[in-house]
Formats: sequence, C-alpha cells, structure tokens
Amino acid sequence: MASYPGCPPPQDHALGTRPTGAVPHPRWWERTGVRAAALATLLALSGAVILALVREQTGTEGFLVGLGLAVLPVPLLISAFRWLDRVQPGPWRNLVFSFAWGACAAALIAIVANSFATRWIETATADPTGADTLGATVIAPVVEESAKAAAVLLVFLFRRRDFTGIVDGVVIAGVTATGFAFTENILYLGNAFGTDQLTGTGPGLSSVTAATFFVRIVMSPFAHPLFTVLTGIGFGIAAVMAPDRGRVRRLLLPLAGLLAAMGMHAFWNGSSSFGEYGFFAVYAAFMVPVFGLVTWLAVYLRHRELRTVRTELSVYVVAGWLAPPEPFALGSLKARRLAREYAAHYGGKDAEKAVTAYEAYATSLALLRHRGRRGRAGADFVVRERELLDALWERRGFARPALAYASQAAAPVWRPPMYVGPLMPQGPAYNPYRSQ
Repeated sequence: MASYPGCPPPQDHALGTRPTGAVPHPRWWERTGVRAAALATLLALSGAVILALVREQTGTEGFLVGLGLAVLPVPLLISAFRWLDRVQPGPWRNLVFSFAWGACAAALIAIVANSFATRWIETATADPTGADTLGATVIAPVVEESAKAAAVLLVFLFRRRDFTGIVDGVVIAGVTATGFAFTENILYLGNAFGTDQLTGTGPGLSSVTAATFFVRIVMSPFAHPLFTVLTGIGFGIAAVMAPDRGRVRRLLLPLAGLLAAMGMHAFWNGSSSFGEYGFFAVYAAFMVPVFGLVTWLAVYLRHRELRTVRTELSVYVVAGWLAPPEPFALGSLKARRLAREYAAHYGGKDAEKAVTAYEAYATSLALLRHRGRRGRAGADFVVRERELLDALWERRGFARPALAYASQAAAPVWRPPMYVGPLMPQGPAYNPYRSQ
C-alpha cells in the first residue's frame, strides 16, 4: 500500500494506547451470539402470535387486504429516517431490530394489554362506550408508547456506541413506531374491509376501507413515528450528556420524552370526541405544526453534525492523521458520495467498502472529539479515539485519493490561467490504486 506523502504514522502517546492484559472470558449468557439468538427467538414468537391474533380478528381475506394497504407508507418512512441518518449511519441490525420490535413485540403487548384493560373497565363500570373512550385516550397511549420506548431503551443500553445523539434517538424511535403502525394498520384496514363485506358495501370511495385508508395511510402515516420520536429525543439528549454529571437529569429526560409522547398520543386519540370537526381541527392546528417543527429540528441537527465533522477533524490534519482536503470532503454528503463513486470506479468494491467505512469512522471520531471537548465523553474516550484513528489509518490508502478528488469536485478551487487540467489525473490509464 502506498503511503501518503507527509503523513508518517503519528507517535503521539497522548492519544492513548491499546489496552493490554487478558480479557475475561464471558459467561455463556453474556455472549453476543446467545443474546442475539434469544432476542431473535423472542421477536419471532411475538410475530407468530401477533399474526395469529390479527388474522383471527380480520379473517384471511381482510388480513391480506390490510397487509397490502398497510405496507405502502413503510418504504417512504424508512427511507426518510435512513436519509436523516446518512451523516453517521447506524448499523442495519439496529434498524431491523427496531422495526421488528415495533411490528411484533410492541404490537403484541399493545393488543393484549389494551384489550384486557378495556374489558376490565367495561366490567367494572358497566359502560361499554365509556370504557372504549377511556381505553383510547388513556390506556392505549400509555401502553403503546411504553412498549415502543422499550426498543429505544434497549438500543440505548446495549448498543451505546451506536447511540450518540438526538438524531440516533429520532431514527431508532421513528423506525420502531413505523413497525408498530404497520401492524396496527393491518388490523384497522382488515377490520374495515370486514365491515364492508358484512354490509355489502362495494370497494368505492364511500366504503369504510377507503375512509380508513385515507385517514391512516394518506393523512397521518407519520402519527405514530411523531409520538415516539419525542421519546427518542429524550434519550438522545441524555446520550450527549456527560456520564458522570447530572445522572438524575439523564434519567428524567427520557421519562419526560415518554410522557410528552403519551400526552400527544392521548390528545390525538381523543380528537374524535371534540365534535364533528374536532379531528380535522386537531390535525391542522396541532399535528401538522408539531410534525413540521420536529422535521425542522431533525434536519437542523443533521446539518449541525456535518459542521461538527468539518470543524473537529481539522486537529487531526495538524497531527498528521488526516490529509488537508479530508475535513471538507467528510463534512459534505455530496463529496462523500463522489468519493465512494470514485473508489468504486477505480478500485472496485473493496475500495468502495473501505471508503464507506472510512467515512463512518471519521464521523464517529469527530463526534467523539466534540463530546470530549465539552466534557461529555465517557471514561473510554482515549481508548475509543485511538481505535478510530487506527481504523482510519488502515484504510487511508483507499480513502485519501477518493476524498482528495471529491473535495475538488464538490468545491472546485480557483486555478491560475496557465494551468490546464484537473488537480487529480483521470482517464482510462490512470488508477490511483494500482500500486496496492
């Protein structure tokens, strides 16, 4: 691998060294594989039970119709959260777990707990209408938001390195709620279809199925994600706080986010009891503005992460770990994309994977240093910093030519009139990875 001119391997011991010593052998129940298998089994069993329950309530035909209609907003919502997470993409396994938890475990908890609570209230009060209203406005928000928040809590506790800020909380919470809404929409749309079958209503705009589809899929596919995102914001703020400072606040912030999610959910569910146009009034005057505010906050935080990358990585240029063009290129999504394309064109898939990993490690390093400067990094800051620097150094041969090209292509610099040609040579005969 060709070395980069002017950047010898740094010998700054202040950056930390690898820990030495024997690593204790984990007990069998502490092994990652055992925990992953247990979690997968739990989710699979929950999925099988929820599938049977929903199919029992809707019938086979209603289930298939509900499934076909409920799946429509899922790719759009997942793509939106993935787009938001592009600066520091989290592992796919976290998103798969979050969606599966929402669609299977959280939905199962909600169906069982809501049904039990509503029937208990109905028996105790002998008022079916009041029980349904109380169940929708009080019981359901508490049970459903708590069940969805469990996924955010699990990622926060057991995937702490992947949960470093508010954006991570928003993404995990949003994907979890998307899975929950998917299962719930199957149930509602399947029941609506069954109602149309019983009444003999045709598949027209006046059918219950069409009305349910319009309200849940067209008007408010973002409702459940919006509620749970408030919980994710609470966890995200707690994640950026120093581990040894404000422990009470770190515990209260997620709880405050959860309570806000429950309150907003209850207000939304109770809107139908506010009169003939209560639902539409709450939708226009409350839901849409809050959705716009949360969206603006998420996009703002995404851009702030890019600025942090550009600012914090400059110190590593001075230390010799990074090349001068890299902070700008790594702080621009356009430049990142160009770097990956450049690496794929000249170096193949291996080079593209190396550049992708380099971008991810560099972003983690910048955000880690940002937390460290503010006194919010954990006790393993030095060790983690060195791990990330070593990971970057191992991939520098692939990444530096690609990022140098990307920094020029994304923001061309002024050249003297006598200079002809690009700063980086190109063409069929040129291959920056030939020496590797």
